[in-house]
Amino acid sequence: MRISELEPSSLWGIFERITQIPRPSKHEGKILAWLKEFADERGLAYREDDAGNITILKGAQNSDSTEPVALQNHVDMVCERDPDVEIDFLNDPIPAYVDGTHIRARGTTLGADCGIGMAVALYILDNKEMSHTPIEALFTVDEETGLTGARSLGEDMITASRLINLDSEDSEEIFVGCAGGIDTVASFKAERTVVPDGLTAVTVRVSGLKGGHSGDDIDAGLANANLLLARVMHALLDVTPLWITNIDGGNLRNAIPREASVSLAVIPSAVRQAESIVARINSAAGKEYRKTEPSLSIEMTRTGKAKGEALTTDLGYRLTEALFTAVNGVISMSAEIEGLVETSTNLASVKIKDGRVVITTSQRSSSDSRKEWLAAVMKAHFEAYGADVSQSDGYPGWSPSTDSPLVEKTSEAYRKVYGRDPAIKAIHAGLECGLFLAKRPELDMVSIGPDIKGAHSPSERLDIESTAGFLKVMETLLAEL
Repeated sequence: MRISELEPSSLWGIFERITQIPRPSKHEGKILAWLKEFADERGLAYREDDAGNITILKGAQNSDSTEPVALQNHVDMVCERDPDVEIDFLNDPIPAYVDGTHIRARGTTLGADCGIGMAVALYILDNKEMSHTPIEALFTVDEETGLTGARSLGEDMITASRLINLDSEDSEEIFVGCAGGIDTVASFKAERTVVPDGLTAVTVRVSGLKGGHSGDDIDAGLANANLLLARVMHALLDVTPLWITNIDGGNLRNAIPREASVSLAVIPSAVRQAESIVARINSAAGKEYRKTEPSLSIEMTRTGKAKGEALTTDLGYRLTEALFTAVNGVISMSAEIEGLVETSTNLASVKIKDGRVVITTSQRSSSDSRKEWLAAVMKAHFEAYGADVSQSDGYPGWSPSTDSPLVEKTSEAYRKVYGRDPAIKAIHAGLECGLFLAKRPELDMVSIGPDIKGAHSPSERLDIESTAGFLKVMETLLAEL
């Protein structure tokens, strides 16, 4: 069955079309062009700002209301793939398909985050039967790599005082707050030396991890490939100096890394001990993560005689210790909302590029003061090992508000659709709502969506039934508004 054959076909046809249009963060030109075509074909006006954000406008339909509501989502997607999958995310469509009760992609991220939010907004713009107040459908750019679209939003892009963010990933839940965040990037000058004669080349690889969203999934007990690799490297220092010829772990600041590898030159007499160390840690980690990471694998392979250049052993030592001792994961839980992660950090990626070893980390917190404290901790940590450290401007959180008129209207729509009260929650992920609120303090906002699991990883899947429920909630809510 094709995705577009699901019901309602008009919604799923739009979603299927979105999956065929490349839209990596910072490369959203093709999807933005298609949105303009979509508006032009239906005679809908739209606005643009200098950042590339687009707002498509539609007047009230079967309603006398003149008070608009903004429907907001982002156009970019996280582009991750399994190692054996070949895809050019700048040009190729996403290989999406129907898998029973879910929509998935073959070996890549699906882009339901936030593609299904886009599809629902466009379905509403296209629908001629629904009852709704005037609509301002806002499509922002570059949410996934820094929220730069929301940060640079033009003043006239929305006039509404009510905003529904369509970027949540849990059905029957209304989100009324989110974490703020900041990135801390450490880099070492890649000081190199000629590899001494007679050394053995080996590669240590961590693979088979699930990965996931570094906010939503940070408390799910998932393994971090970079931390596991550092654990091995630290143990290897007991038997040999490390001449690192390459290191490559993780990709995206907002994804828990699924894979990591390091290529090393080691003393030949230590190879068997090194293999034993790797086997021991592989066995131990397999037991530690047997429930959450059943496919975890840590392997070492010999690749011949070492030659060429490597990082100096001093840099190899400092890099190893900096990674091994880095804080990672959940730091504290919220005292206000039960079960909510308050503060966390993610050791997202380690790369050698442009003559430097670059380590990217991301800190999140619903407390601005704790976010700033944790960012300062990470900065001090890496500087202690001789790294140069830079930090992003960060983005604000969205303080929870449970008693607003829009929350009550949305709750009533959920009760009508599902026959029970929705959960009112805050989310540890970053949403653009905090930035909107900083620009427009009067905004009344909620964030809702269907069930999306495994976002930011190739295991991403969109639940079909919950999407139908999400659409029904939107139709009910807009009729009430």
